[in-house]
Amino acid sequence: MQLELLSPAKNAEIGIEAIRHGADAVYIGAPKFGARQAAGNSLNDIERLVGEAHLYGAKVLVTLNTILDDREIREAETLVHQLYKIGVDALIIQDMGLLRLDLPPIRLHASTQANNVSPQQVSFLEKCGFARVVLARELSLQQIAEIRANTSIELEAFVHGALCVSYSGQCYLSQAICQRSANRGACAQLCRLPYDLVDARGQKYLQNKHLLSLKDMDRSDYLWQMAQAGVTSFKIEGRLKDVNYVKNVVSYYRQKLDRIMQEHPHLTPASCGKVTHFFEPCPTKTFHRGQTDYFLTGERTKIAQWDTPKSTGECVGEIIAVDGKQMKARLSTELHNGDGLCYVSEKGFNGFRVNTLQGGVLTTITTLTSLEKTQKGTPLLRNYDQRFETILTQKTAERKLPVKWTLSVVEDGFSLQMTELTRNKEVTVLLPEAQVAAQQPERMAESIRQQLAKLGDTPFVAMHTEIHQAENYFLPASRLNAARREAVAQMIQMLSAQKPTPHMRHEQAHQHYAPSLTYAANVYNRKAQAFYQDHGVETIEPAFEQKPVKNARLMTCKYCLRYEMGMCPKHHPHAAQQASYPLFLQHGNQRLQLHFDCHNCEMYITLPE
Repeated sequence: MQLELLSPAKNAEIGIEAIRHGADAVYIGAPKFGARQAAGNSLNDIERLVGEAHLYGAKVLVTLNTILDDREIREAETLVHQLYKIGVDALIIQDMGLLRLDLPPIRLHASTQANNVSPQQVSFLEKCGFARVVLARELSLQQIAEIRANTSIELEAFVHGALCVSYSGQCYLSQAICQRSANRGACAQLCRLPYDLVDARGQKYLQNKHLLSLKDMDRSDYLWQMAQAGVTSFKIEGRLKDVNYVKNVVSYYRQKLDRIMQEHPHLTPASCGKVTHFFEPCPTKTFHRGQTDYFLTGERTKIAQWDTPKSTGECVGEIIAVDGKQMKARLSTELHNGDGLCYVSEKGFNGFRVNTLQGGVLTTITTLTSLEKTQKGTPLLRNYDQRFETILTQKTAERKLPVKWTLSVVEDGFSLQMTELTRNKEVTVLLPEAQVAAQQPERMAESIRQQLAKLGDTPFVAMHTEIHQAENYFLPASRLNAARREAVAQMIQMLSAQKPTPHMRHEQAHQHYAPSLTYAANVYNRKAQAFYQDHGVETIEPAFEQKPVKNARLMTCKYCLRYEMGMCPKHHPHAAQQASYPLFLQHGNQRLQLHFDCHNCEMYITLPE
């Protein structure tokens, strides 16, 4: 069974670095219609990335995962044909209207925004001809295993990165308040704002806290368990992240998966080539808000990051005292001038750069006025590691494909054959040379091996060299080197130009599991409506973006504020603190009402009546 490490790519350059650092596939935004409007890419750039990926047998998945209006969906049809033509391996989509278009034979993956939370939904999508589903982040190992037991479709799951507090595809808060739809790639990220928690009597329980902001996902300790449950594609979040983040996190998960595959030989990587890293990856050293497995084990834990939506990094010690621009700290790791440090005080989240460091005393550029004497022992965090970031600007990995050289004597000279061993691809270069007997055949053989091994910065490494009688003749090194370079160029061209196998989608005639659909199905165009009608759905509400619904659930969350506060009647039945319900989140003049569905262990948000 193949395991795929799937990396985000904000642009082609970052995608190429992801592949060189060990990604088996990358996902990247199309010129339009991706769920991150700020991460669109031209067709030329995507084609360039496709060539680099296919060189290593890696895949390029393009996100086309917004809901589309009737005009846009026709434009999307043209775009899909263009993406297929340049060799894209699959599309990640949310809008079911696309299945009613004249599409080329390209693989379709159902985005996590399709609300893939149950065996019924995943089974339905499988029968519609999807090749893969991207599972909801909130699912546990047991729930994933249940889906695997009832379907045979490929399962992709997130393992690392930022978390939306709402079920993906089920968040309408940004649309309701800012007319910016998350399902159309324009989320205003209201979940990262600071809020006050207020009860029905006006009492404030929490003030100026980021109450809907979560820690980042980190499931690196559960990759084997996820594979056992049925996951074959391990997805890193972050199509807006920079290249250093991608280099670091991809390398970290590549090494984790490689160790698993060494222990379980029936598991193999989904692409080719051996990756060598020239640094020690560490996820806490690039953008990092803390970590959570996010319900994967089935247990509830504290998953919120109320102090800041910004990167907090790694803990490096604790504060002992502050005097103006100097801070004395008890450090647990080495710091360097230029490091970015941060801490949480009564006045909130604060950050500063280290100007000098001597004897445990940090000197900063700005005065640390926000620290109080009572805050001795406050954790000191590093969210910018100067030395680590400098390392990441250099060459931090290389990926090599194993090749075999075969040099033979032919009628008019010599034949140099290059074979890429993982896919058994061959190219041949002819050397029309006079066959002059070599004075020292053994030295000639050694010279041939040395010249053919000089693959330098190419994507290849020579594993074997076979010489068939050619050592008996003198072959100038310059001619052999030229033939080697020509063979390398031909091999790169051949591997990069490979197109994916056409994937014929077969949609079965089958009923949808629900007779009616609400706005939460995100039906935004006539094609999507026809799709569901074809599958027996009788009543279909239009998308919230098309027709807002009064008292709509603007967010549905597995995350629960009452649990985070120790006030959950299910998990904390003897909690001393009791609120006067309903509870509200207040940001400026904007108020949101909280509701608690204890039966399903969920929280949802509406606008107050």
